Amino acid sequence: MKLVTGNSNRPLAEAIANYLDLPLTDCTVKRFADQEIHVQLHENVRGEDVYILQSTSTPADGHLMELLILTDALRRSSARRITAVIPYFGYARQDRRAIGRTPISAKLVANMIAGAGVHRVITVDLHTDQIQGFFDIPTDNLYAAPVMTRDIEEHYDTKNLMIVSPDVGGVARARAIAKRIGADLAIVDKRRPRAGASEVMNIIGDVSGKSCLLIDDIVDSGGTLINAAEALLEAGAKEVSAYITHGVLSEGACERIGASNLKELVVTDSILETEAQRQTSNIRRIIIAPLIGEALARTARDQSVSSLFN
Repeated sequence: MKLVTGNSNRPLAEAIANYLDLPLTDCTVKRFADQEIHVQLHENVRGEDVYILQSTSTPADGHLMELLILTDALRRSSARRITAVIPYFGYARQDRRAIGRTPISAKLVANMIAGAGVHRVITVDLHTDQIQGFFDIPTDNLYAAPVMTRDIEEHYDTKNLMIVSPDVGGVARARAIAKRIGADLAIVDKRRPRAGASEVMNIIGDVSGKSCLLIDDIVDSGGTLINAAEALLEAGAKEVSAYITHGVLSEGACERIGASNLKELVVTDSILETEAQRQTSNIRRIIIAPLIGEALARTARDQSVSSLFN
């Protein structure tokens, strides 16, 4: 078993390697002057079971190309099996044609990954479960719920908690957390007038006097969370925090969250932390390296991965 990483999130790759007590394979992933990506492996991988650790986070295109070129290098070096470990799968929000004359980019990227020579994909909290079906190769979707649940129980009084889904599409994800900690569930009825903008219309459930935790898979601009937090507080919530798997946090998001009514935003380390995140006092990170590491170990031993979430 060998671990290879690109440049998207080396600290996470190192943490996974430490969990597995394995070194990262020595390889070079660099760019020429014109930004063309070049990869060179400095170790023999012939006949090996190789895992590429690479989120397709900002810049999504560059990190995706690193993943594809690493895969080609491993395939041409006679690796026995190549598994792409993609903690954050970019393009996942483009999973359907919501309006005419638009692509289904998630399917296109899935085809590119399989076409490059990947034999299996392991990812964390896909935006929608049906994206697993976009891949024509085995795909394991891991869930951050056990890690979040443990952190919630350590930091919050679960007797007065209300788990909240920021939109109807995320109800299943929020319900899984609510079931684990024995809390009630509320839903924010959100309408999106245009891409990148959201407007909260209604709160489904009684949140009066409750400590509310918003649960979602991705936070990008932060607008949805901030609007949902304001609506919950107006509905009588005592305080509002959020647990989000993937902290995309595009430019300006950290400043908006820092100035918002959110008590705390908790994200995993699936995406590399930025300096803006480190300087924002109400953003905290939790670690998912042990979860991913255990999934890789079980995959290498041909053991059940789904039992991690039972």
